[in-house]
Amino acid sequence: MNRLQQKLQEDKKLLSIYFTAGYPSLNDTVSIIEDLEKSGVDLIEIGLPFSDPLADGPTIQASSTQALKNGMTTEILFNQLKDIRKTVNIPLIIMGYFNPMLQYGVEAFCKQCQEIGIDGLIIPDLPVDVYHDEYKAIFDKYGLVNVFLITPQTSEERIRYIDSISNGFIYMVSSASVTGSQSGFGNEQTAYFKRIADMNLKNPQIVGFGINNNETFTQATTYAKGAIIGSAFIKHVSSEKLDTIGDFVNGILQ
Repeated sequence: MNRLQQKLQEDKKLLSIYFTAGYPSLNDTVSIIEDLEKSGVDLIEIGLPFSDPLADGPTIQASSTQALKNGMTTEILFNQLKDIRKTVNIPLIIMGYFNPMLQYGVEAFCKQCQEIGIDGLIIPDLPVDVYHDEYKAIFDKYGLVNVFLITPQTSEERIRYIDSISNGFIYMVSSASVTGSQSGFGNEQTAYFKRIADMNLKNPQIVGFGINNNETFTQATTYAKGAIIGSAFIKHVSSEKLDTIGDFVNGILQ
């Protein structure tokens, strides 16, 4: 059982923060991770920037573009994180698109993740069937959890299939829109959260998209195990000094 699987068993609602590696500056990656852990975050998603991020809204796209301009690459990220487990204990997930992983070599990428202490991957454009047939054995070999996304439009049959081959959590996209494009949750989304909770899946669900304050965090975690904040955090580090990360997290958890 890796760090992520252990964390999911804790009797509490989990806060996950997403940020783009290499943003605002190329060498901010490690200090942001360390500050987030000190601030009480439960797990962290490290975004590997990509030139064509399909699921990301304008805020994360802009941070990704800037990180690439700053010089961020897969190799540099792995180098930045090589000693991360000397200072950070919470679960770390790399979220990125499949193309850079394919270019690096899927097995080589997974091996590097294991060596530096990454616990899981989120790859929005890797189809679940392709993962299951071609890559699951590699992920298992290196002890990596692969996290799949579902939306309000995902069929029950598909959700149950994803649940059957998952061994971490299910990333429950709160709507069919891109990240950072909504504020607050209406009756339709609340009903969706409840519907998924009532399916009694074996993997816990963590909600992403649209969480930006204590109110939306509380709404999202009424029926789910946790919530993920990305765009709101990136906006914060874009406009505030990095030494105010604790203030941001405190405002969510209150």
